[in-house]
Amino acid sequence: MNKIKENKRIRIIKALAHEERFRILELISKNPMCVCELNEMSEYSQSNISQHLKILRDADLIYPEKDGNKVNYYLADKKIIDLIKTINNLV
Repeated sequence: MNKIKENKRIRIIKALAHEERFRILELISKNPMCVCELNEMSEYSQSNISQHLKILRDADLIYPEKDGNKVNYYLADKKIIDLIKTINNLV
């Protein structure tokens, strides 16, 4: 396997390995959200949510898009919804 693809695969798995990041992906898969909205639905601080979002961005799972004064986060690929469903069906 190509080393770049292998590294990306590992980044994705590591990003999904944290419960809060997985939950953030689930929330964003239903509706794009900004940090403030995610923060309201979490027990984590806003700075912690931002750190989780950075890891998800670095893994190319989400992308930001400016909407007025806020930045909403979207799934980078609709296949991520299938991935979330598959993981949820495993447990």
